[in-house]
Amino acid sequence: MLKVLLLNVSRAVTRDVLISFSPVEGPRVLNMTEEGKAGKIQLPRAIFQSLSSQTVRVVVTVLNIRKLGMFEEVNQTGQVLDDTVVGIKVGEMSISGLQDPLQLTFAHGQLSHAVTPQCVFWDPSKGQAGGWSSSGCVTQPGDKGTVCSCDHLTFFTLLLNPALDGATAQTLMAVATAGCGVAIAFSIFTITFCIFLRCRFRFEETLRINLGLHVNLVGSLLLLNLIFLLNSRLAGGTQPVTCKVLGGVTHYCLLCCFTWMALEGCHLYLLFVKVLGTYIHHYLAKLCLVGWGFPALVVGVAGVIGSYGEYNIRTADHQVIAHLCWITSKHLLVHYITNCGYFGLIFLFNMSVFGVVTQKSCRLQGTGVVQGDRKAWKVALVALGLFCLLGATWAPAFFTHGTSSAPMVYFFTILNSLQGIFIFIWLVVLYYPKTKETTGSLSHIIRLDKTTTVSQD
Repeated sequence: MLKVLLLNVSRAVTRDVLISFSPVEGPRVLNMTEEGKAGKIQLPRAIFQSLSSQTVRVVVTVLNIRKLGMFEEVNQTGQVLDDTVVGIKVGEMSISGLQDPLQLTFAHGQLSHAVTPQCVFWDPSKGQAGGWSSSGCVTQPGDKGTVCSCDHLTFFTLLLNPALDGATAQTLMAVATAGCGVAIAFSIFTITFCIFLRCRFRFEETLRINLGLHVNLVGSLLLLNLIFLLNSRLAGGTQPVTCKVLGGVTHYCLLCCFTWMALEGCHLYLLFVKVLGTYIHHYLAKLCLVGWGFPALVVGVAGVIGSYGEYNIRTADHQVIAHLCWITSKHLLVHYITNCGYFGLIFLFNMSVFGVVTQKSCRLQGTGVVQGDRKAWKVALVALGLFCLLGATWAPAFFTHGTSSAPMVYFFTILNSLQGIFIFIWLVVLYYPKTKETTGSLSHIIRLDKTTTVSQD
């Protein structure tokens, strides 16, 4: 159940310390020339040379977590290899940020195609009772074992996560392609309808600016869906230079969508929260400069450092199911910063604005400015439309990380392809009704809120 190895290692050690381990035999010292089928721990000598003590105590623990009832994560989907967890401690202090990473090799036979190995460690700060985390660890799968390179010392294991099989991945690609086709059709309908409304309400400046923002957002969605379809069809047979250009254009269209969602949030804040003194000369033109210009700057910098190229989507058995021109695997940090991080900040800001707008709408309802059950129902639907407009359909992307989230990947793919439909229905049915009665619409509430604010001052 619990096996421990204690070592005293000299600070002047001249080579890495090797230790083998297995669920049955536990840990033991391994010679440099010894080969075996057990797991292996390689402690870099730099760890010992960085410590002040002449002799350092090393403690290696091998635990069977099923028998001990330890390291149980809430809602865990992956399976711990052989129910084995390896704990490593050097000296008395916590060690992290290693320049020369610790390497653990978890021995195993040929893994099933239905699982994907992932190197993880136990993070006590995750959730209420702790959980598995892969931060600081790199996974290198092999036929007879998986190598984990980690920059810190703690309790490690190899988690076997359910993998997306080829059929599931192919289905997802088909769903994404169909969703893009639907999104393109409704994006065209929405742009046409917005142009019609701009002509009809050409004397209402606020309404025209709102519609201009919506046209740009939906236009960016239209371009993104078009370029995705083009990318998925052409990526496999294009020249490297062409693929880099196509990857950059795809990244640009995605960033334009995120930026226009952010501008929708900023405009909503100025229009609804900061009600007075918000006139800006050539307002829509300046928004267009930011909405279409800032992503070009980001893509230009990413292109200069060579971030774009062919990106292959693979199944658990490393079978390529799709080729895309996108950010290459060597520059995933660019993806995490410019896509995940950028959208994360935008989503937090937009949801904050959405919360303030919803609170003010409820306050106006409570004061009797907007009356009638039908009007209240309509305002609630307007709020739901805003929720979609501000990027809520992209939020499930944060829960699609890893290979154990196939249902969430399906949900994100379907929901996000419907964003254009949601916006179209919102505009046609709720936001800009064809009748002259506008009580209960967002524009009407804004005008009433302006009047209320002035009268209170």
